[in-house]
Amino acid sequence: MNKELVSIITPMYNSEKYIGQTIESVLNQTYKNWEMLIVDDCSNDNSPNIVKEYVQIDNRIKYIRVNKNKGVSNARNTGLQQARGRFIAFLDSDDIWNNSKLEDQVQFMIKNDCTITFTSYELIDEDSNKLGKEVTVTSEVRYNDLLKGNILGCLTVMIDKSKIDFDIQMSGARHEDYILWLSILKRGHIAYGIDKILAQYRKSYNSLSGNKIKSAMWTWNVYRNIEKIPLYKSIYYFINYIINGIKKS
Repeated sequence: MNKELVSIITPMYNSEKYIGQTIESVLNQTYKNWEMLIVDDCSNDNSPNIVKEYVQIDNRIKYIRVNKNKGVSNARNTGLQQARGRFIAFLDSDDIWNNSKLEDQVQFMIKNDCTITFTSYELIDEDSNKLGKEVTVTSEVRYNDLLKGNILGCLTVMIDKSKIDFDIQMSGARHEDYILWLSILKRGHIAYGIDKILAQYRKSYNSLSGNKIKSAMWTWNVYRNIEKIPLYKSIYYFINYIINGIKKS
């Protein structure tokens, strides 16, 4: 099972406080056949030096620095363009994986012939303390289900690139990960959930996704301008998105 290469895409910007923990969580994986593509979006703190130290220790870690700060979508796309693995996984520079994350997920995907999977995860604060909040998954998510709200945590998603008939790239629009998941499911693929806590999402006090009003506006933009959904259907999905958001909080 360890034969299939997993490419881990990690965008980074000024992450000196956490990037070491993130890399350690990858080094501790029970699944060993991976490459970690850390794409530095022009950091001006010590995080590049921290990553370079790890590169010297383990050649599965790749450091890539873009020449201009263009945001997380561009950083992820830069990593995706250089990814060599059959499987693509995403891990931001302040999040953490449990040790069996890759092994459990690759095994599940091969056994069940999946195109895209995601897992349950838990929330931690800026000091790595558990917040006592878990985000659990449903077993199957289709395109129409996903329009009611993005329940695929980016840090848990894995894609089998061999089953995708288009280049995996992220949009420059907000909710870029959501837009990518929708583009996959829109082609008839089903996202399968693994109901096991396999990752820790760091909830920062000033995170973009933490702004509920902005997030709602971005979601509406996805409906109307990206997915081109008619107004009455957009309203239906948006109401469901709000209801699901209230349930989640």
